[in-house]
Amino acid sequence: MDEPSEDAYVAGNPRWSGHDRMVVVSGCSGGGKSALVAALAARGHGAFPEPGRQVVREELFVGGPALPWRDAGRFAERCIAGAAWFFNAADPAAGPVFFDRGIVDAVTALERIGEVPDWCAEAARRYRYGRRVFMVPPWPALFAVDAERRHDLDAAEAEYQALLASYAAKGYECVVIPRASLAERVAFVEAELDGV
Repeated sequence: MDEPSEDAYVAGNPRWSGHDRMVVVSGCSGGGKSALVAALAARGHGAFPEPGRQVVREELFVGGPALPWRDAGRFAERCIAGAAWFFNAADPAAGPVFFDRGIVDAVTALERIGEVPDWCAEAARRYRYGRRVFMVPPWPALFAVDAERRHDLDAAEAEYQALLASYAAKGYECVVIPRASLAERVAFVEAELDGV
């Protein structure tokens, strides 16, 4: 079996002709992203969880260093690897596939600390999601700190602003999801993607 070319996963490849169906849900930490992606999955859409949560669980389990509060750069690099794996495992042929955060989220974290290895920037360039990225805005009533989310709301809001700027700079259109019930948010996203 032949190895895939370097451009195997770049938009324009026949396998990814439906790349607008590769839909990122990003935005403010603690704003309801994961609940929204889970609700979309419950309606039969393809969905992948947030890579960062999985990385934190794995690192805490083994006492590893790749935690956002211990080594933010290493954590972000692991998130990029996880998000790339999810991207490659997705099959948008049957309809939209939703990602709870994408590669750009982790690259944005690296940009904020001033350490973006070339391979990370290249990952954001080559792995292209759908043009529209859904952004969950800050929602103080939902925000909560837990064992895997240790930063405060101010940090989450700063992250949100950085993500808006970063996605736009990388050629994506940010669609802000209204603060509304979960059912209304699901309906909003589905309506925005009708026909995709």
